[in-house]
Amino acid sequence: MLKYVDTDIVFQEFPDEVTLAINLSNCPCRCPGCHSPYLWKDIGEPLTTKTIETMIENEHGRITCIGFMGGDAAPEAIDALAKYLRNKHQELKIGWYTGRTTVSSKINLSNFDYIKVGPYIKHLGGLTSKRTNQKMYKIGSANQMEDITPMFWRT
Repeated sequence: MLKYVDTDIVFQEFPDEVTLAINLSNCPCRCPGCHSPYLWKDIGEPLTTKTIETMIENEHGRITCIGFMGGDAAPEAIDALAKYLRNKHQELKIGWYTGRTTVSSKINLSNFDYIKVGPYIKHLGGLTSKRTNQKMYKIGSANQMEDITPMFWRT
């Protein structure tokens, strides 16, 4: 069962989006230097479609994207929630940060607009670093993964 610890409204995780970031617990990646090590623990409340509906209602139309953050302890469950959102809220984009080096074969890319892959490696930096190992992909209409990482680089 997916659990979430908290949420944030973020502006930089997914390009040109006002994102409701849902911080999932029990992250299996445990990246050294992680900015959210509290998400490593198996804590929080169950994340259900009802919970997500309440979160969306509470934002009163201010968000353009839902982002699942905190790794991928349960990719099938994340995919199921993304599919639900895709069908119920076509107006919202859907993003996911897996923390893994590849996307799980257990998910359907068409349920997502953005997928960020790659564990955080401190000496390489995050997406704003040209040296980063992380990649941000935009999922196209034919389920192709377009690398849009350079959009995040700072000069």
